[in-house]
Amino acid sequence: MYISEVAQKIDHTLLKPDAQISQIRELCREALHYQFKAVCIHSIYVKFASTLLAKSDVKTCSVVGFPLGAHLSEIKKKEADLALKYGAQEIDMVINISALKNKEYKFAEKDIKSVVDVCKANDAICKVIIETAFLNKDEKIRICEIAIRAGADFIKTSTGYAKSGAKTSDIKLIRQITQNTSVKIKASGGIKSLAKMQEMLKAGASRIGTSSGVAIIREALDSESN
Repeated sequence: MYISEVAQKIDHTLLKPDAQISQIRELCREALHYQFKAVCIHSIYVKFASTLLAKSDVKTCSVVGFPLGAHLSEIKKKEADLALKYGAQEIDMVINISALKNKEYKFAEKDIKSVVDVCKANDAICKVIIETAFLNKDEKIRICEIAIRAGADFIKTSTGYAKSGAKTSDIKLIRQITQNTSVKIKASGGIKSLAKMQEMLKAGASRIGTSSGVAIIREALDSESN
């Protein structure tokens, strides 16, 4: 895989609660240098990041309802709307995990759709974070089906804040459910090496969320030169 292909599959991510503006600036500088697909940040930094990335192909992605997904749907919708107004082109929203656990499937779908609809109205991508670490197999299948019905563009495995992140088995399961749809997969959580990224891509992911994007690119450069 060429370096440019590796970079174009990476959402360069900084979602630490103590992230500082200097770190967001550096994140954007790295994204521009390596031409990552997007930077993934908290909504508070969207306006700043989108200004730095304005004349490039690097997208600005904002998380919504992050990291627990327990916000009111109206809050998620408003957060997405404001992030898009401030310059975001992609939204990664967290599902209402409790609603799924309570078998409140219509509510879970409505919650997702409230954000999807805002994204579609703004010609933006919506990725739905299902947080696989908290779900059993039946719940994973159910929420993927719900996300597809709600109009998600991507199903994303994890926030990176749960007890575990992306697993190959989960990517394969999601791929089975989405294979006859246009819905893509974003693997995130614990992806820190080129080998792990390649493992996720081989399983069916088309986008990777990681804070180790620079390290992965350097690995790819080293492997290419050897």
